[in-house]
Amino acid sequence: MKKRLPSIDVFRGITIMLMTLVNNPGDWGNVITPFLHAKWHGCTPTDLVFPFFLFVVGITTVLASPEPSFDKNTFLKITVRALRIFSLGLFLNFFSKIHLFGLEGYSLLMVRLIFVALVYYLLLTKYDLKRQLYVVLGFLAILFTLAYLPVSGFENVRIPGVLQRIGLVYFVVAILYNKFSLKVLAGICVVLLLGYWAAMALIPIDGVIGVFDKDVNVAAAFDRLFLEGHMWASSKTWDPEGLFSTLPAFATGLMGVFIGTLLTKEKYDKERVNYLIYAGLGLTAVGYFWNMVFPINKALWTSSYVLYTAGLATLLMALIYFVVEERGIKFWIKPFLIFGVNPMLIFFFSGIIPRVLSTVKIDGVGFQQYVYKNGLVPMFADPKYASLSWAILYLLFWFAVLAVFYKKKIFVKV
Repeated sequence: MKKRLPSIDVFRGITIMLMTLVNNPGDWGNVITPFLHAKWHGCTPTDLVFPFFLFVVGITTVLASPEPSFDKNTFLKITVRALRIFSLGLFLNFFSKIHLFGLEGYSLLMVRLIFVALVYYLLLTKYDLKRQLYVVLGFLAILFTLAYLPVSGFENVRIPGVLQRIGLVYFVVAILYNKFSLKVLAGICVVLLLGYWAAMALIPIDGVIGVFDKDVNVAAAFDRLFLEGHMWASSKTWDPEGLFSTLPAFATGLMGVFIGTLLTKEKYDKERVNYLIYAGLGLTAVGYFWNMVFPINKALWTSSYVLYTAGLATLLMALIYFVVEERGIKFWIKPFLIFGVNPMLIFFFSGIIPRVLSTVKIDGVGFQQYVYKNGLVPMFADPKYASLSWAILYLLFWFAVLAVFYKKKIFVKV
């Protein structure tokens, strides 16, 4: 395995830190503009977080196997890791719906936390690989049975999610990388992007073609066909991490594979940063101009969005690589490394902690809202900055936790 490149951990750390800030405002009704998703078409800094993470999934796939090879053991490792990531995301969707023997309040919270501890042991610790496979398959079987059992209380639980898409993208990208040449991967990438565009633009929905509205588009129709009752609660008729829109997300991961190859192969040593800049500018430009006919849109994960965000990710990677690896300027990187080397820990528990804080009550109000409204809101004239202050405090909390893990060299991996 090639020596770890700090620049990649810095890139991932920046992405995780931004994710933590945008996902945890004090008040969703008061969020500063850069930390909001585009209302529909378009791209804000917040819309870069998810594709940047999938992009780095592709890069680290190359780092994990600089000389790709495929055998039964490789397939087993990839499958187990992908299923574990998917299962962690699916459990997050179940967490707040867990009920037992009519328990309520803190008694129910303790039961839920016991399940969290069990899930941590089953899906985030190391033991025999085959046993991991049997465990995760059994775990998924239980969750899906509950989701589709009419009287379980989980019959409307959401199936898709961020970690679920990461798991699917990792599985497909890792398999493709280890089985095929870069030329074949490039062809697959082109087919995915052009094919998705053709499907979205040419398949009629309600008798109309080429419509990319929230409820009237091919991806939304596909989600309603296969995920009815199990989609994002805020939309109900479509899902931002739906099935059909995951197809171009595979291309985002493959973009990371191509850049990972540029970062690791010795033949690119002399001109590496230049190649990264050229690639980044080219991808960004193609995505920008494609936007004229196929709008940049995160929820639909449009082909233009794939290229545009991959281009910006490549340019950021070029800058970090130049500063950290080529110039050796590393005095500033430690905070980003602390976040970058433990992404799955913060991904999973950042989903659990807000749910727990909403259950802990002070004067009948959730702990977070009590502290926010009584401690932070009075300190700011603009409620948006009060909301931002909570996100910053939450980020600092995670920094303190992850700094301990980093110091003790504890790295939680699936």
